[in-house]
Amino acid sequence: MTSIIHSSRTVRNRSAFTLVELLVVIAIIGILVGLLLPAVQAAREAARRMQCTNNMRQVGMATLNYEASYKRLPASRISRTADRLGPASSISVHARLLPFMEANELFRNVDFTVEWNDPRNDFARNTSVATFRCPSDPSSTVPANVGGLNNYYVNSGTVPLWNRTTASPLPGIPDCDGVFYRDSFLKLSSIMDGLSNTAAVSERMTGDFSNTKVSVRTDTFQPGTQPMNAADAYRDCYAIDLNDVSKQGFSDIGAPWIRGYHSTTEYYHIAPPQGRSCMFPPGRIMTTANSQHGAMVNMTFIDGSTHSVSSSVDLNVYRAIGSRNGGEVVSTSSITE
Repeated sequence: MTSIIHSSRTVRNRSAFTLVELLVVIAIIGILVGLLLPAVQAAREAARRMQCTNNMRQVGMATLNYEASYKRLPASRISRTADRLGPASSISVHARLLPFMEANELFRNVDFTVEWNDPRNDFARNTSVATFRCPSDPSSTVPANVGGLNNYYVNSGTVPLWNRTTASPLPGIPDCDGVFYRDSFLKLSSIMDGLSNTAAVSERMTGDFSNTKVSVRTDTFQPGTQPMNAADAYRDCYAIDLNDVSKQGFSDIGAPWIRGYHSTTEYYHIAPPQGRSCMFPPGRIMTTANSQHGAMVNMTFIDGSTHSVSSSVDLNVYRAIGSRNGGEVVSTSSITE
């Protein structure tokens, strides 16, 4: 007899997530994303800051390579035929550094016998140079026709003097004490404070290119006073009402790089990093270094070393590294963040 055995199998129905469980999972994912996003943003900014530092170091090294070739540092701009490249007064130091930054083709398109805004310089003026740009600096609001942007400015010193000539045009104001100014062409031996103690290049954000609105961090304001020294300029600049549009001086900050000008390629050690910038026509200026890197700016010294300088640096120390021959003794540990 054949026996038939019936086996039974227990079927277990697996229940789905409940609404509460789903909400808990979503909440956990949200918390993880919230924790991860700042870390990702911080990592991206760290990478941008590192690239910014590398770019600035290249600019600094280019000045030393220029000096090795010409036995003098380049001037920020010229008012006479002084560097074998022609008589134009407003072509920037950046244009003269191009051959030392592997940009020979662009250099050949710069006509040093005419001004920066001459049509013969249109190609160079409108060309973007990646080495002159900090990737942390936003430029989405910059008009398309302003020319190539620049974030790296050369140090003109602690004297609020702009139109320096062979003799100071403003009686009572001493000559520029920085490293790069009109007709400077300094020898390294004239930097008596030491190459490792004297600033060469720092950074500045691009402006809003409009005098109809106030951008506190990038605009150059115009107090209407006539300061005679760094202390007076600093005091007068910080005394104005920033919301007063009539105090707008210059907003076309950072372009074009081919123009040698206080708002495009030169800065001063008068106010601390991330501070205000002001102009005091005729012939007086305090363009200040700033950045998108938080409470610090990158700064390259004459010897090619690059440091992060805190916005809370002692003002006397900051001015000391801005002058080439003040006789101060400065340690880099006193300027870093």
